[in-house]
Amino acid sequence: MSKRSHRIDCRRVYEESPGKDGKRVLVDRVWPRGIRKEDAHLDEWLREVAPSTDLRRWYGHQPERFAEFRRRYLEELREPERRQALDHLRELAAEDHLTLLTATKDVEHSQAAVLAERLGR
Repeated sequence: MSKRSHRIDCRRVYEESPGKDGKRVLVDRVWPRGIRKEDAHLDEWLREVAPSTDLRRWYGHQPERFAEFRRRYLEELREPERRQALDHLRELAAEDHLTLLTATKDVEHSQAAVLAERLGR
């Protein structure tokens, strides 16, 4: 399951890489359960771009809250540390195909999807 936005895809970190992912960047604040770092096959873990712990806990991956989560998360992305991380993702996307990885089961309602949309503009 992947979502395409120009040269940016979103995928679960637990999925096998098809080998055409380009740069693979984990965008979760917390390391995914049950996966060893050496088995994750990623280029970077950019936790600075992830939603705050408070926002993540409030959202609780409840799809009915996604619109409000998206709005709040986009606000958070304006903070200097997150903006810098977002700029880094833009640079990676400009250089190569970029795959944003998350442990979330519902990738379409995740911060990775919001980031892909934001970067695709």
